Amino acid sequence: MSARGGQTSSAKADQNLHMSDIEAFERNRSRLAGIAYGMLGSVMEAEDVVQDAYLRWRGVDTGKIDSPDAYLTTITTRLAIDRLKSARARRERYVGPWLPEPMVTSQAEDPAAIVLEAESLSMALLAALERLNPVERAVLLLREVFDMDYAEISPIVDKSPANCRQIASRARDKAGDQGRRTTAAPSDFEIIMRYVDRVSQGDVEGVAAVFAEDVVLWSDGGGVARAARHPLFGATRVARHMVGVAPQTPEGTKIVFALVNGDPGLLGVLDGRVIAALAFEIEEGLVVALRAVLNPDKLAHIPPL
Repeated sequence: MSARGGQTSSAKADQNLHMSDIEAFERNRSRLAGIAYGMLGSVMEAEDVVQDAYLRWRGVDTGKIDSPDAYLTTITTRLAIDRLKSARARRERYVGPWLPEPMVTSQAEDPAAIVLEAESLSMALLAALERLNPVERAVLLLREVFDMDYAEISPIVDKSPANCRQIASRARDKAGDQGRRTTAAPSDFEIIMRYVDRVSQGDVEGVAAVFAEDVVLWSDGGGVARAARHPLFGATRVARHMVGVAPQTPEGTKIVFALVNGDPGLLGVLDGRVIAALAFEIEEGLVVALRAVLNPDKLAHIPPL
């Protein structure tokens, strides 16, 4: 992710900063974007937060700041908390399940050609964070994903370190234990290839065999694209649904293997534009969860393929 804004405004902003200040911001940009995305689950909103953080940075006397890294982390997190508070009302009115905007970190026609790297901000984790209030989300994100000490988190959320520890414990209980991410394996894509093959053949039993018995499907269409309005549970039910909607795929759509927030997944690509992103959560050789993002507004940030 990168901060948005025209070159003219950026150039004017840069005139007010010393080169060392610009370097300090650029050194932190990727981490700040990750924090903002983890807080908001939106690539576009995260970019806005990073841009706002830059504007705040250009307006301060950086010579009086002991730690640029800590200062930038603080203002970015606080901006994201404020934005998340206003986003909550919109999400309560959202049509159907809400999923984060997917981050497509790599893709290729050949699954073996994909660089398989673990990602901290999985779709499952971001969905779990939705159960938390903004401060709980910030504390848990900074602690568990960005490995910050409670003493470092304390001034960011204006709570004592001991209070931050309590907030993190409460947040873990609410969000559930997501565990540490493991790197996607080539065998995961073999499972997905079997899934694609059996869906294309209309083989409901064959698709169900790829799923765990208690598999769950979340489909995010946002009321714009056709999608299940509620989560679907169970291997047979989810298999019937996926086989049933397959014929509705627009003619000419290509299926591209991808990493979606670090999970093995698929992209539906029509005329170079991503029209669907599907992340598979796989455990012990079976698909335990699928998260399908179909809302075109949530896919607009993905570059043409």
